[in-house]
Amino acid sequence: MSVRKYVSTSLGGALLAGLVAGAPALAREVVPFSDGVMPGSVVISVSQRRLYLVNGDGTAIRYPVAVGKPGKQWFGTKSIDGKYVQPAWSPPSEVKRDNPRLPNLIAGGSPHNPMGAAAMTLSGGEYAIHGTNRPSSVGTWASYGCIRMYNQDVVDLYDRVSVGTPVYVTH
Repeated sequence: MSVRKYVSTSLGGALLAGLVAGAPALAREVVPFSDGVMPGSVVISVSQRRLYLVNGDGTAIRYPVAVGKPGKQWFGTKSIDGKYVQPAWSPPSEVKRDNPRLPNLIAGGSPHNPMGAAAMTLSGGEYAIHGTNRPSSVGTWASYGCIRMYNQDVVDLYDRVSVGTPVYVTH
């Protein structure tokens, strides 16, 4: 192999490795978890910006999430009351007030739809756990109170939970 070909191949490999390293990896992971919460429950830690799906063996699946920005955070207990694949989205009045140019409805599957690949609505009607069209927001305080996930992670969670699953949102 010529030096030129080797350098070119090595630089190409290094560039590819750098691009992969900069891209979000498969974000979910199994971690120890012993919070006394019933297996199958969802626990969201706002301060950690992490969602935990509690397993029955002292572990949980941990996912990074975006949570409510300052002044938009909430805490308490809800349950999943609906599950939807690529749902259409109508901006809530507060979001529409802050972003008046938003359309009244964004079709499911549209690249402009902030719900992403799937959504699980929470009891009370105000919030959902959903995918996103802005993956760079995951891991930050970015929403109006909804919980945003990478699309591949929300699909994984969607397949693991049912309507009625308890959701605990903690500090």
